Amino acid sequence: MDHFLRKASFSSGSKSIVRIIAIGAASAGLLYLNNNPDSKATVKLSIPTILREHLAFQGHPSFVSSDHWQFGKLPLFLSRVDPALAGDVTKGAPVAVGDGGKPSCGCLGRDFIANAAAKIAPAVVNLSVQQDLYGFTTVRSMCSGTIIDADGTILTCAHGVVDSQGRQLTTKGKIDVTLQDGRTFEGTVVNSDLHSDIAIVKIKSKTPLPTAKLGSSSKLRPGDWVIAMGTPLSLQNTVTAGIVSCVDRKSSDLGLGGMRREYLQTDCAINAGNSGGPLVNIDGEIVGVNIMKVAAADGLSFSIPIDSVSKIIEHFKKSGYNYISLWN
Repeated sequence: MDHFLRKASFSSGSKSIVRIIAIGAASAGLLYLNNNPDSKATVKLSIPTILREHLAFQGHPSFVSSDHWQFGKLPLFLSRVDPALAGDVTKGAPVAVGDGGKPSCGCLGRDFIANAAAKIAPAVVNLSVQQDLYGFTTVRSMCSGTIIDADGTILTCAHGVVDSQGRQLTTKGKIDVTLQDGRTFEGTVVNSDLHSDIAIVKIKSKTPLPTAKLGSSSKLRPGDWVIAMGTPLSLQNTVTAGIVSCVDRKSSDLGLGGMRREYLQTDCAINAGNSGGPLVNIDGEIVGVNIMKVAAADGLSFSIPIDSVSKIIEHFKKSGYNYISLWN
């Protein structure tokens, strides 16, 4: 650049060269110097059409009519910009946000996490379970869930709402369901499976209920963005984000006995109360049900893949019983 400035100053004058550099920078143009010692030195400057109409060098016509003209001893070439692109610059249309769409370039927008969370948040609920002993409320446990059907069907975790009595499952107690908009309902456990840790709770509402869409966990890859939502430590409407660390973490890897299961491993922050809440992709779809974390470590959280959950829900619909399921 230093050589270019000396050469340009000698050939055309420092003020003129400063104009070239300033215009190129201000217009997001492309400034190019041919410094081949075997050929005449040239400068090439590419400037959007919309700006060429307002720019002219002293003693020369505007850029609109000057595709190739002499600037001192430095020939200056103009590369015309596609008028369609220049029109886009004029319009300055922003990328739409908040409608769930993706930028046309295929890149993630600045609000992709917020948009995905906003899409599903109204359907995420807090389940508060009261456990009574001798007429006194002794324990109030908290978990999360998601409304997946307008009839009041809520997807949650079994360990948060039921206890096992031999082969019979019993509800831990009265279930209070709170929606994001503040509405509260009394919930009833209609299906549960402690082996998979999945349960279905129903509420009845005279007004429409928000619902969430089930996605596909089979499309997830390590490194994909995901969002965990729920009520950790009684803090309702909490959103955390992270990436998928593993798509097929085996239960044996975690030292869990019983039936073999596979989990989605993520680094989303989850805590007590997140159990049963949704793991969400960037399209705002449920791809997993948050179940557990490694207490002695950070960034090791696990969810049941939604593809497995969908099979369990279908099994519930066919069987209709409320016992510990032996289905695998």
